[in-house]
Amino acid sequence: MARSSSGFVAGLTAAAIAAVGFLAYRAQASVPANLSGRPGPGATPVAVASKAPRDQKNPAALPHGSGTGERVVYSVDDDRVWLVGPGNRVENTFKVSPGSVDPLPGTYAVMSRSNAVTGTDGTPIEHVVRFTSVGGVVIGFSAAVNGAAPTPDPAVKTGGIRESRADGEAMWMFATIGQKVVVIR
Repeated sequence: MARSSSGFVAGLTAAAIAAVGFLAYRAQASVPANLSGRPGPGATPVAVASKAPRDQKNPAALPHGSGTGERVVYSVDDDRVWLVGPGNRVENTFKVSPGSVDPLPGTYAVMSRSNAVTGTDGTPIEHVVRFTSVGGVVIGFSAAVNGAAPTPDPAVKTGGIRESRADGEAMWMFATIGQKVVVIR
């Protein structure tokens, strides 16, 4: 009898330890990225300086240290996007209007796309390319159907990075599911 109850106690102890470990993992995983000091889901840290060096003579030039391979590069500080094709060749670059929530610097992949939806601010948008979320706010590129690039209301958490309709079309054609997105300062 002692033998079977010690095995029973050992089994309960192992189950309790596993449950505590699982709950600790879940608690750590649910901390919003902006509070945890780590990039959001699906991101890996970028091995670059806090702000990638810029070409002072050509501010629209692709920043050094912004990754390799085909990718979308988004500078949070400069509100600019570069679509980078094979051979590190910039296929397009344009200014954008960010939402009220910024993604953390890191390397992501396009996780979903929608041809036409209504944005979190109630604006009809098209060519939506989503790549991460921060604190439950989905972050992605989009173009307002009416062409507007409104100033975000700080009281409303939005992750839409607005482009012109022409730039939204270029992004839509370039950034398919799985496409690398590099966010820099």
